[in-house]
This record gives sequence, C-alpha cells and structure tokens, in this order.
Amino acid sequence: MTNSAYLAQFREPEGYLDFARFGPPSLPVVAATARLMEQASLAGPSTVDTLMREEQRVKAAAARLCRTDTDHVALVPNTSTGLFQAAFGLSGTVMYSAAEFPANTYPWVRAGLPSVVLDGPVTAASVSGSLTPQVSALSVSAVDFRTGYRADLAALREAVGDRLLIVDGIQGFGVVDEPWELADVLVVGGQKWLRAGWSTGFVVLSDRALERLQPVLSGWTGAVDAGLFDDSVHAAAPDAAAWNVTNLSPVVSGAFAEALELVELAGVAELDAAVGDLVAELEEVVLSCGGEIVSARDRRAGILAFTMAEAAPVVGEALKALGVTATVRPEHVRLSPHATTTRGTLERVRAALRSLSGSSVPTMPAALSALVPTVDSLASALGPDTEVVVHDLSRLPNSIIAIAGSLTGRQVGGPMTDLLLGLVRRGTTTDMPGYETYAPDGRAIWSSTTFVRDASGVAVGCLCVNKLAAHEASGPVESFPQDVDTLQRVLVEKAVADVGVPVELMKKVHKSQVVRVLDEAGFFLIRDSVDHLASVLGVTRYTIYNYLNENRGT
Repeated sequence: MTNSAYLAQFREPEGYLDFARFGPPSLPVVAATARLMEQASLAGPSTVDTLMREEQRVKAAAARLCRTDTDHVALVPNTSTGLFQAAFGLSGTVMYSAAEFPANTYPWVRAGLPSVVLDGPVTAASVSGSLTPQVSALSVSAVDFRTGYRADLAALREAVGDRLLIVDGIQGFGVVDEPWELADVLVVGGQKWLRAGWSTGFVVLSDRALERLQPVLSGWTGAVDAGLFDDSVHAAAPDAAAWNVTNLSPVVSGAFAEALELVELAGVAELDAAVGDLVAELEEVVLSCGGEIVSARDRRAGILAFTMAEAAPVVGEALKALGVTATVRPEHVRLSPHATTTRGTLERVRAALRSLSGSSVPTMPAALSALVPTVDSLASALGPDTEVVVHDLSRLPNSIIAIAGSLTGRQVGGPMTDLLLGLVRRGTTTDMPGYETYAPDGRAIWSSTTFVRDASGVAVGCLCVNKLAAHEASGPVESFPQDVDTLQRVLVEKAVADVGVPVELMKKVHKSQVVRVLDEAGFFLIRDSVDHLASVLGVTRYTIYNYLNENRGT
C-alpha cells in the first residue's frame, strides 16, 4: 500500500499525538463495525454462523503478523485478560519490573505468585543479575509506557534461557518491527497502535507455553468438542483455543481483522520507519524550544517524553490551547505520533512550546519588545482620533500586547480582528497599507497593518495603525471584538450568514460549509472553538472534527 493510500484510511484531527493511550480507528474499522452490526440486525438462519467466521479471519491475520499459525492464537478482549490468564496458569516464581505499566504487575500479585521484582528497565543485564533457579517466567513490556524504551527481546530470550518469556506488546505491536516469535506468551491489545478500537486483542502462545501453563480460566469454547452438548465438562483444547472463556463479539472480530490487515498492507517495517522519523522530528522541536528529553533515546519506539522549565500541567495547557492532544503526567509530557501525524501537528507543538516562559506567559520576540515602548509616542505624533496596536502572533487569539488610543475600545490582552486572524490562518503576512474599515460605532477608519519579522524573516507580530476618516464607512470590512467570546460569536455569525441557511434548517452539507468558512477565518486557532461551534450547530465535537478532516482532505 502506498503511503498516500494508507493515510487516506484515517481521519484523526490535526494535533493528535496520543497513540500510546488510544489510536483513533481507521475508516475500514468503522465501516466494518457498521456493516457487521447491520448484518446482525437482519439476522436469519445463517447469520450467526456467518458472523462467527470473523474470528478465524482475525486469528489468521494475527498469526501472519506474528509468523505463527492459528492454532497458537487466541482472542482476548484486552491485554489485562491475557496477562491474568498467564498469571493464574503459571507455577513457580515470576520476574517483572515494578516500573511496568500496572496491567503488567497486578496479575502476578493477584495470582499470589512468588516474585523477583526489578527496580528499573528490564534489560538482559538486570535480568541475568537477578535470576534464581526458582524463576520460571519473565514478564516484560515490549515498549515501556513512560520512556518508550524498546526491550531487546532477543537478548532477554537468551538471558532467560528455557524459562517462559511473557511479553506485553500493546505499546509497539504493529509499528515496531520485533522478533515476536521469541515470546512464549505475546499479549496485544488493539486499541492503541493497531487502531482497532476497544475490546480487541489477541494472545499468541508458543509450544513451551502450551505445555507449561495451565488453562485455569478455560471455558466451554476452550474445550475439546466445544459444540458437543452432552451434559459433561470436556477437557481443555490442546492448542491456544484452551484460553477461550466464551465467544467474543464477531462484530469486534471483524473490525479487528480490518485493522490487522491494514497493518499488513502498509508493512510493519514501513510504519516503524515513519514513526521513528516523526519521533526524531518531535525531539528536534522540543530541544529547539529549550525542552529536555526524559524518555529513551536509544532503542526507542514511538514515545517521546519531555520536560520544560514550566511544570508539566502548564506545558499541557499550552499544547491543548493549540489543539495538541498529548498525555500529561505530573512529571512530564508524553507525545506519541503515528504514521498519519502531519507536519501541521509538529508545527502546533513548536508554536505551543515557543509560547512558554518561566512565568508561563509567552516570551515576547525581541523585535516586538523594542516596538512596544513606542506606541504612545507614535499615537501622539499621528494626532487625535488615532489608535496604534501591537500584536504578538504567538499569543493568539489574545494577541494585543500594547495599545495607545481608544478608537476601537480594545485593551492589552484583547484579541485581534477577524480580518487579521484569517490572514494569519492562511499564512498571508503581506503588509496592508491604507485600507478602509469601520469602528465599532460605525465611523469610517483608515487602517494600515505592517508585519514584524524576526531575523529569519518569519512574521512574529504586527503593528496596526487606525485613524478616523472624514467620511462615513461604505460597509463592514472587519470587526474589533473586545474579547475572545465576542470574536467567536462574530466569526460564527458571519459564517452562518455566508452559507445563507438558518442553523435550524441546516443539513450536513451546510454545516460542513460553515466549518470550512470558519477554518479559513482562523476560528479554530481559538481555544475551545470546537466545543463552541458544536453547541451552536447542535452536533458533537467529533462531528466538527470530521467536517474539518473532510474539508482539509486529511
């Protein structure tokens, strides 16, 4: 599958960088879910049997990706269920790290197993130094959820020898190219990097695991002759089917199959390389903005954790303000891109981090710092009925950092005009001398806007001069809102007027057009703008994101 063909299968909004927590499902997954549910709703004599075949389809896809066969694959609804199955079927002592994600520690404790607990990352050296004859299994995450450290499965396999190697693969399977066949128990949930949605997962068992682990939680579908109802309890199946407790949803199985087959088509190695490149670019962005990388830099997967001079929650708010979705923990911020992550998303991160300073207030560019003290004298020199305004583009939408004169009634901390916001959104930073507009009270104004640039030529702000004209205004050109709420209202009212259909009569095409107009106007640069518009149009915020993705072709 070509890169463009793969990207076309997804529609998450620009700014999404939280795949280590949840991967928005692909369009084929969503379509399969709807199709199979529709099929189920029209149930006939063969419907259930037909739907149940989806289980074999998804097991076959998992087997191919793991270089095994379906006799060694069982489906589980999530990673935790698979790990609990292993824990209650294990005898002997288990080794794991206290730093693992809780899903990979609770099973061993709840099963009451004796344990050897490591303090930090699970490496071949730490394992070899702590092994005892009693240890029968090592449990490890293929990718550490905090640091993105990619466990060396080959080295761990050699270190544990004939003991069982149990691998939680949820944080890497599908986007890291690893020798998964070295694991005796590989448990994978599908809701993250596989982008299959919740309640999806599988476990792959080696012959060694099938011999040594007791299928304690084996149910009727995990028994020999599962379809024979003869009033007796049958022996557990000799293969991975023994781990079945009951039938899982065939709708979920069909959707999961779509996700796995999409990974196959794209190629794991190609996805691995794409994610690696994006993590490297994010690292450059963080470092260039004064951040410190606290996640793994060698043997890393798709996770980048970092700190700034500001507390992590402050950094998180700056990212959120620019539409970036990340995981914010008390100690650091975690970014996790997928192959679908766009350049625009990286630039959102850069803009958010550049806006930070030690006081959690955006640092003013030097060119603007020199300009701010001149506004009073400049307004005085230009005479009465004049207003001089300086905007800092890193503080959108509350961009006014200096103002002299009261022609429009605005103050420091107020937003820019709707006209200027639209220009910034479209990247049009050409100076505009001598254009006519009007004041909030209807009087005509002659305005000039000059963009201020840094040493590299990038627009960082603008100087606006507004002077009262001697004649009446010919018509509205821009508005001068006093606050962000007013700016939002004005932009939405204009967009609805442009579409020409009252909101209560709008169909999908009209609402999508409103979103397009507002996107071009820079409306979505405003914090909480999606929620505001969703309320006005009577749809969910996810519908707004869908319209945005459709309009932008992402």
